Amino acid sequence: MDVRTATLEVERLFPVRQVLSADGKLLEPLPDFLAPQQLKDVYRHMVFLRVFDQRCLNLQRQGRMGTFAPFSGQEASQVGSAYLLRPDRDWIFPTYRDHGAMHVMGVPFVNILRYFMGDEKGSRAPEGVNAFPISIPIATQLLHAVGAAWAGKLRGEDTVAVGYAGDGGTSPGDFHEALNFAAVFNVGAIIFIQNNRYAISTPNSRQFKTPTIAQRALAYGIPGVRVDGQDVLAVLAVMHEAIERARSGGGPTLVESVTFRYGPHTTSDDPKRYRTQEELEEWQARDPIERLRRYLSAQGGWSDSDDEALWESAREQVAAAVAEAEAMPRPSVDELFDYLYAEPTPNLVRQKEYLKAYLAKKEGKLGG
Repeated sequence: MDVRTATLEVERLFPVRQVLSADGKLLEPLPDFLAPQQLKDVYRHMVFLRVFDQRCLNLQRQGRMGTFAPFSGQEASQVGSAYLLRPDRDWIFPTYRDHGAMHVMGVPFVNILRYFMGDEKGSRAPEGVNAFPISIPIATQLLHAVGAAWAGKLRGEDTVAVGYAGDGGTSPGDFHEALNFAAVFNVGAIIFIQNNRYAISTPNSRQFKTPTIAQRALAYGIPGVRVDGQDVLAVLAVMHEAIERARSGGGPTLVESVTFRYGPHTTSDDPKRYRTQEELEEWQARDPIERLRRYLSAQGGWSDSDDEALWESAREQVAAAVAEAEAMPRPSVDELFDYLYAEPTPNLVRQKEYLKAYLAKKEGKLGG
């Protein structure tokens, strides 16, 4: 079998699940676990996330926020992956681009803003919201997700833990170790990979040889599925199946959500250097928010005035969260070092003393 034939066979075995076409038409029956009002709630989440993401991008450009990882274009993946979880009983383990999923779980926008503004207190989820802090190291959080799912199993609970990563996160050993452990111990973990085609600037073709990420599940004897990450109904359908499997003791699932980020990897890079405008426009034509809006409008339960009111409400609420975050006092040097441990380690004590001495010397020179 030649490479082309093998690729086609793999893509046949791992088709991309779709429920809504790009123009908002159903390709299969609407999932029966979703009520009409929930569809509007899902749409509301995506609109709020788009507004929040764009506002954060502007804040960074204005010097009011540090480096930021935007996710516009990936709202269906963010909302669809977290919407069916129980915030107080299930868990999510996010990357630096999954604050959308964190918000769906119940983390307020102001917390996320505080984190990206340099205040570690923003990582603290509210009581009853099981969202771990954002993980900057690539793929380490997948092992944590499997560990949480295993702990739930040992305690006799039907815990589901979702570990997030991008396509680049499937290259480190942590990804494979997480899949192997999850499979062997048959835990209720879902490894949710958002394949947005680029690991920073590295395309899929330079990241892995396989035509899909989902097929890697075969090596571990677990289900692997691909889903259109721009179709929130498809993501919800796939996650519903994976969650039910995990809750019933059926074990883990590897989900590959095929998606695209419109902006840069982070605000420190320029996507025009490694992507074409044509590619961006091709994916924008599949926009997840516009896709669901068209469906809702066609059903007669959503008007242009409803839409305008929603976007305006989102802008107002995001603006209020920004104002609240910026009004909070900035963390002190002590807080930066004392946050993690009840008793700071000797190494942290030395680092804190060094930084405070350096800042005092710098301020003295400026004052002189």
